Amino acid sequence: MYTVVKITISALVIGMITALAKHSPRYGGIIAALPLVSLLSLFWLYTQGERTDHLSQFLYGVLYGLPSTIVLIFVVAFSLKHSMPFFLSIVLGIGGWGLCLVLQKFLLSGALLNLR
Repeated sequence: MYTVVKITISALVIGMITALAKHSPRYGGIIAALPLVSLLSLFWLYTQGERTDHLSQFLYGVLYGLPSTIVLIFVVAFSLKHSMPFFLSIVLGIGGWGLCLVLQKFLLSGALLNLR
């Protein structure tokens, strides 16, 4: 039952944002950019009794994924602005997202510091 409540509330939030975006793309985008998924996930983890250190690790994971998410959004918006097909724009965005994650992992691993 708890899972059904989580899915229903999450779907309602997404539905409301989509409805707002149909009437006002700019405001819909601003609301969609809020970390609603992260906050909902954090709330569900908290109500399930997760420890605060687990919640903190979750939020650091969200921060780790933020740069690649920005790349994805930029690539998709840029592609659509230049009249690329929708699904190709999404695929390019996901590719940019993945490439950014790999690059970020490489840079944060200290691999550049070990060059000889």
